Amino acid sequence: MLLQGKRLLITGVLMDSSIAFHVAKLAQEEGAEVVLTSFGRAMKITQAIAKRLPTTPPVIELDVTNQEHLDSLAERLGEHVDHLDGVLHSIGFAPRGAFNFLEASWDDVATALHASAYSLKALAVATLPLMPDGGSVVGLTFDAQFAWPVYDWMGVAKAALESTSRYCARDLGPKGVRVNLVAAGPIRTTAAKSVPGFATFEESWDKRAPLGWDVNDPFPAAKACAVLLSDWFPATTAEIIHVDGGFHAMG
Repeated sequence: MLLQGKRLLITGVLMDSSIAFHVAKLAQEEGAEVVLTSFGRAMKITQAIAKRLPTTPPVIELDVTNQEHLDSLAERLGEHVDHLDGVLHSIGFAPRGAFNFLEASWDDVATALHASAYSLKALAVATLPLMPDGGSVVGLTFDAQFAWPVYDWMGVAKAALESTSRYCARDLGPKGVRVNLVAAGPIRTTAAKSVPGFATFEESWDKRAPLGWDVNDPFPAAKACAVLLSDWFPATTAEIIHVDGGFHAMG
């Protein structure tokens, strides 16, 4: 029971194909108590999907770009758990205009950076009062060391997310909070389907990854998140764990 007795906040559960859903499922199977977040019209979807988990967890409203939501988060979480041991940041959004690098407006870029990168710091700070004895913050990225086809400003936002994770690790480490990211290969999730030309990744990844790659299997990435949320990496922070079949290391 890797996560026995842990209390975890998991964002980003929208469909049962999402990495976050499988993290929540695995966490419960490994002994954790889970609280989910959602907001707006997606709340009903998340509440319905939550019933497919081994135990139906509470779902609280959280828009990470809404400061009022962040300011009240710890108090609202306190209605369900007395503390947190870990947080999964599975949040990313960019308007459609952000997927045209040269023509994107600042408004679209700013939205992408706010929702996809700054939100990691915002979420970590908002949940910090519930982690007085330390904990683990885990985020999801898509390897930002390259300029990917079609990813455009979302790729820049992921680069900002990766940098944000290092600064969070620096400032939260003295408080006992570890901050790490999992760089997953392409998974056919709702978020991925919103990226124009996502099939470009699907067609090449399995051929180049030494271990192969299944775009329909979020479980390997979910397992990495679960381990990072556990006590098995007590001295690891500011790290990016690649779960991509080895694609990132191939020339």
